[in-house]
Amino acid sequence: MHQLNEQLSEQSSEQSSEQSSEQLSEPAQPPCASDDERWAAVCARSPAFDGQFYYAVRSTGVYCRPSCPSRTPRRSNVAFHATSRDAEAAGFRPCLRCRPLDPPLIERRAQAVARACRLIDGADDEPDLDTLARACGMSRFHFHRVFKAHTGITPKAYAAARRAERLTRGLAQASSVTAAAYDAGFNSSGRFYAASPGVLGMAPRRYRTGGSGETIRFAVAQCSLGALLVAATDQGICAILLGDDPEPLVRDLQERFPKAELIGAEPGFERTVAQVVAFVEAPRIGLDLPLDVRGTAFQQRVWQALRQIPAGQTVSYAELAERLGMPKAARAVAGACAANPAAIAIPCHRVVRNDGALSGYRWGVERKRALLDIEREHSGSEHKFD
Repeated sequence: MHQLNEQLSEQSSEQSSEQSSEQLSEPAQPPCASDDERWAAVCARSPAFDGQFYYAVRSTGVYCRPSCPSRTPRRSNVAFHATSRDAEAAGFRPCLRCRPLDPPLIERRAQAVARACRLIDGADDEPDLDTLARACGMSRFHFHRVFKAHTGITPKAYAAARRAERLTRGLAQASSVTAAAYDAGFNSSGRFYAASPGVLGMAPRRYRTGGSGETIRFAVAQCSLGALLVAATDQGICAILLGDDPEPLVRDLQERFPKAELIGAEPGFERTVAQVVAFVEAPRIGLDLPLDVRGTAFQQRVWQALRQIPAGQTVSYAELAERLGMPKAARAVAGACAANPAAIAIPCHRVVRNDGALSGYRWGVERKRALLDIEREHSGSEHKFD
């Protein structure tokens, strides 16, 4: 949720475009060079030009933003002004519909969503949708749409993710598992124990003791990328790590679960590792193995989107954010990619910079380049990454 809070802050401070209805923000545009271009922006009701100029309507005596949803006036009745002060000096008053003196609608909505997030964060019990909507001055249905448009998740999912964060912190500090559950916002032990496997990946008491009593099978193999470690709980693969040598990978796993029982080189599990190695060398065969990776609701959403990118193709961080319906969240998307615990299975290597160049990769840019080249070769593409 840290990425999400950062995203909301960016939206509140940076976005300066008015939106009509449920329209999402558009990229900022260069200044208009002529009145014809300004008129085209007014006809398109483009929020990308809000703040660059205002248009005044002589027949009504009001001035508006370019994105004003009011009926388009006759061109002969329109005059353009660089600032709201210029429009008012010419005798026009601000439009009551688009409110050109107020912050842009997208900014007001971002502020409302941030206010709702603060209410959720500070509440002992999860506020219901009606309470949040009233605090933001919206109907419950409108608030739900606005919240999801800005964050990519529902208010309920945000509250669940924040509760999960409080739980993981509290289990290490509270006097008991029960105390940690109630401090995190679970109002019954039944709900807590029903939700804990999906949040923690193991029983709460085991998580609290660093994985004590949990069995994690692992094995290390060699592939064209170097050393590869695969680890799994009973629920599925919890880590796929890459490196130059096996020892640092095993230490990484031990640090993740310091008190879990780690079982290595088990014959049956080595077949699972062989599947992962085969997938590295021949991506066309696919990797049909269950995963047991833990992350915030936002991270899980990004990781799921990564798994939809076909082998041999790449997208930019900005494009991935667009696919998630969150065009301003490219930085948060990059953070979720960096937190990915399962290399290859969750293919964060398929995300590149906006110019197509390779950017940082947790397991090394050279491995990222090699993975992409292997996938391009098996998909029939002749393109190689320089």
